[in-house]
Amino acid sequence: MPSPPTIPDRENIAAGRLRAWAVGVLLCVLALNALAGQFEYQVKAAFLYKFGAYVEWPEQTFAQASSPVIIGIMGSDAVADELAQMSSGRSINGRPVNVKRLHQGDAITGLHILFIARTDPSRMAATLASAKGLPLLVVTETDPPLMAGGVINFVIDGAKVRFDVALRSAEANNIKLSARLLTVARKVIGAPS
Repeated sequence: MPSPPTIPDRENIAAGRLRAWAVGVLLCVLALNALAGQFEYQVKAAFLYKFGAYVEWPEQTFAQASSPVIIGIMGSDAVADELAQMSSGRSINGRPVNVKRLHQGDAITGLHILFIARTDPSRMAATLASAKGLPLLVVTETDPPLMAGGVINFVIDGAKVRFDVALRSAEANNIKLSARLLTVARKVIGAPS
């Protein structure tokens, strides 16, 4: 007949269970963080797709009535993947959607929407400077929000992805944003002249 566990054995068993529980909790936290990050990419991709329906570009922006809306993604393959999957076979205002992955230094002419994921400020400033004056909806995720030239900036507000809008940047890029888009923005900065 086996003898009952002694006090030190019970302590070892309890310590082992505690370690197993702690590892389980850690794995759950890591899994939730990964899911939260994935969810954030999905929300940002959905916003980028939806933003196109609330932008009015100058008439000469599109070569033909069937020309696609081209969305450039710089610095986030995860957002590019989500957006490409989400927009496949869909359209924005009757135009097909093309998603283009960009790298630092790639030309941004010909784009209609440009998303610049978090990057170092000097690289972002250079990209924003090259976007100035183009009929382009520039979307960023910067701290501090809305570096000069960004039209829309994603912010995390609590556990939600929200966005701020800089109307003067939209005006400088010769694009008009729908009042419906402005009503759902967290913050609208500036006013058109």
